[in-house]
Amino acid sequence: MLLTTRTIAAALRPATLRAARSKSTTSALAPVPGLDLSNERLRRAVFYVPCSEERKIQKSLGSAADCVMYDLEDGVSLNRKGHARGLVLSALAGSRARSRGVRINSLGSGFEMDDLNVVLQSDALDVIMVPKVERAADVHFVQRLIEGSKARDRVTIIAGIETARGLVNIQEIARADRVDALLFAAEDYCADTGIVRTPGRRELHYARSVVSTTAHAFRLQAIDMVTMDFRNAEVLREEAREGAEMGFTGKQVIHPAQVDDVQQCFMPTAEARARAVRIVRGYQQHYALGKGAFDLDGKAIDMPVVKWAYRMLRRAELAGVDMAAELNE
Repeated sequence: MLLTTRTIAAALRPATLRAARSKSTTSALAPVPGLDLSNERLRRAVFYVPCSEERKIQKSLGSAADCVMYDLEDGVSLNRKGHARGLVLSALAGSRARSRGVRINSLGSGFEMDDLNVVLQSDALDVIMVPKVERAADVHFVQRLIEGSKARDRVTIIAGIETARGLVNIQEIARADRVDALLFAAEDYCADTGIVRTPGRRELHYARSVVSTTAHAFRLQAIDMVTMDFRNAEVLREEAREGAEMGFTGKQVIHPAQVDDVQQCFMPTAEARARAVRIVRGYQQHYALGKGAFDLDGKAIDMPVVKWAYRMLRRAELAGVDMAAELNE
């Protein structure tokens, strides 16, 4: 699809079609009424691969990352943008990742239209990452172009929250059609706000909390920031565990060595799974007796705790663990 003045004008008209959302696989679990697990999809590591470097593309084709994101933006120098576009379709087609995406250049950069002209031709594209989103109209523009392409039935959008204005407008961004994840980019956010980074990351706690909370409020995924100290596995694991504790469902990675650690940190631990199984079993037993809250190891278990347990089991199930079998042991 060639984007012309006519298609651009059409993209600016109000949407009339409902968004396509990423679909969860069928679960063998039978959660409590009113518990929505629709935003539980497997996207723990979002692995950026610069699409101008053929060696890195080749290595990425067999990556175990839940989502491989071929990068046309920050990972590609200005004089290599055209070269990167020339490689992106074959990269998408060759990747064996669960989810395959492209990070386009930001709206207003002058490169975004050429990017979209190319990537929307792909039969293998699952998601477009739109960086530096500051208002819902940014997403609406890309959304209309997707709907006018052959990718309209499957492609979703990750909205990058990278500026103070994007954070202020985050709720309207989250409401936009086709958005199925919000992503926090710490380095761009600091550049925009003048925030000084510290090893403890306390200066980012507010922004990260807003992104995570808003994502869950709108049943979206929440993707945490990149660990720039990519050779320090201890810092990586610390940041990833912290992100998971804050409610993020995944994390951006920039080096293949980061993928396994991140995906393990965003997978419920064996201890958490065992506790969740006991909670769900207790709930099922007490529910059959007509009882609500119950005692487990001297602690009160009520409905919010039961819902947490089902969410942990669903995340483990998506990662390949047979949780229905564990519940029935």
